[in-house]
Amino acid sequence: MTIVQNVVLPHDDVRLPLYVESPARTGATPSCVPGIDVRSRHAATLQGGHRFSFATYFNGFPATFWCRLTAVRDVTLRLRLTGSGRVTVYRSDATGAATLVAERMFGATGALAGQDVSSEAVAETAVDIAVALSLDGFEDGGWYWFDLEATNDVELVHGSWDVTEDQAPGRPEAADARTTIGITTLDKPDYCVRTLRALAHSPEAISVIDQIVVVDQGTAKVDAEQGFGEVAAALGGKLVVVDQPNLGGSGGFSRAMLEALEGGSASVLIMDDDVEIEPESVLRAVRFAAACRQPTIVGGHMFDLQHPTVLHSWSETVEQSNFMWGAAAKAAERHDLADSGLRDAEWMHRVGRADYNGWWMCLIPAEVLRRIGLAAPFFIKWDDAEYGLRAAERGIPTVSLPGVALWHISWLDKDDTIDWQAYFHERNRLVAALLHAERPRGGKLLRDYRRLHLKQLLCMQYYAVALRHRALRDVLAGPAGMHASLATALPEARALAEVFPETRSRPIPPGPPVTRASCEPRPGPKGLALALFTLRATIRHLAVPVRASRPQRVLAKGEATWWHVPFYDSVLVEKADHTGVNWYRREPRTFSHLWFESLWLTWVTARRWTELSARYRAAMPDLTDPPTWARTTGRAADPRRERDEGPRRHPA
Repeated sequence: MTIVQNVVLPHDDVRLPLYVESPARTGATPSCVPGIDVRSRHAATLQGGHRFSFATYFNGFPATFWCRLTAVRDVTLRLRLTGSGRVTVYRSDATGAATLVAERMFGATGALAGQDVSSEAVAETAVDIAVALSLDGFEDGGWYWFDLEATNDVELVHGSWDVTEDQAPGRPEAADARTTIGITTLDKPDYCVRTLRALAHSPEAISVIDQIVVVDQGTAKVDAEQGFGEVAAALGGKLVVVDQPNLGGSGGFSRAMLEALEGGSASVLIMDDDVEIEPESVLRAVRFAAACRQPTIVGGHMFDLQHPTVLHSWSETVEQSNFMWGAAAKAAERHDLADSGLRDAEWMHRVGRADYNGWWMCLIPAEVLRRIGLAAPFFIKWDDAEYGLRAAERGIPTVSLPGVALWHISWLDKDDTIDWQAYFHERNRLVAALLHAERPRGGKLLRDYRRLHLKQLLCMQYYAVALRHRALRDVLAGPAGMHASLATALPEARALAEVFPETRSRPIPPGPPVTRASCEPRPGPKGLALALFTLRATIRHLAVPVRASRPQRVLAKGEATWWHVPFYDSVLVEKADHTGVNWYRREPRTFSHLWFESLWLTWVTARRWTELSARYRAAMPDLTDPPTWARTTGRAADPRRERDEGPRRHPA
């Protein structure tokens, strides 16, 4: 038998609702499950007289995913228990409706019934329970899970969901699949060491890891971080540290992809640096990918590191009407599983469409790398979405697999649409559309650009719009310089900030920022009111003289909306991370220049769309080719290196 999913438990109570819950709890806090004492990652003591459900994100079995995408037709739930009680197994359908499918008694009420034994003997006698379950009938949706009812104190020693080896598909790499973990980092050595430690302390994860490649692109080096030596010794020859210039996420991940191909791994599992990993996820992703009928990209979900039970989204898609990424199901966006878990969230019982998975955690089979190439040279933003769309065009699916996840810093704490990253948002979305848009000129994409530029101009975010214009000009220049720009685009974007004083962070002034209760901003205008508002605000920014030179208000980030800020001449806006404020001042001449430049650049882009699309599509095979990336990263094409006893370091 092959374990494809272990029953796991958390290190802290805050995350407990993702692992186990009490169906009978009433009035308890979401993280409170009375009567459970977590002993280790796999074991817990369950107090007698209580019932516990493993109908949770990390411990339910996502049967519909296995049914639809793999050759596996049966799964076996295995539990080792002491004490006495009852195990009940349930299955759900696509609507979330649950049906009891199996029941097992154990201890004095079951396996030991009829024996003259003391309660102490019952408590110390381990009972193995195996429940064979069919995966037929899960095509439309559904999960398996189990509940434990403890008659007296029960020790959950271990639990797992297993499949037989003869159910694996005929793909040769599925037999003994191992992965290369690829972590790209920039000055986050503390996070990296914590991730490495979590992996080193997980035998299940280590069993399917061929090597761990840390691509260090920063100045605060991972191997200089406190605790690195201990972790490196624990990982031994599996750890590789690569030094290379900052080539962004796509540069770092492509380097890890190259290492995976050279090392002979069945896949590469790439992940961000500023995360906390659930190490069990590695085993699950590798085993699921190995069982798939065809090469499949297996992505993990993202939970909010500051709010650990909040799920970012269930799956990600690119909306072709305006070629913009987003959650496939709005109901699943920013959903708190502590408030509404697997039993209550109907959408969790279906697979859901996924055009791509975020590269916060994503497993890509080596066969896919060989067929469609490595990442597009995007630096950051849209490289994951473009890759998923490219794979789909070659018949390679992407799935975001429940139970495979990590915790990541939320986007809500970042200003990445108005700082230097605005350049990459604009350029890479447009290039991805030129490559993969199904509608002429990307549907409403260019209209969205004009609207976004105007909104940012009305908010006096001139730097962000100047960056977006630079991005458009670079796209119009063609694809030839994309690899070369990996090393130059970021410093150039940051240098441009010196021209715009609103980019300088200032200390937060005394007193609270204006809040919704005190300033009561209007909700966003719609329909005819929106058109009239936009016209009025635009005329004001073009023609009305500036009357206020000193800040008129201090606004919290959430209050600095594009329909509130435009009627100030000077305003302080709190940064998303609450570390300071930015001072925005109205400049009619700058507004006029940038607005008319926006109209001109989007018109030229629309006029040249067909030609540009053909050029970028023709260039894509070379841009993503492993030898091209090897030259860009400075990766020598050495033969596979021998394993050694300690961490390896490879300069670029």
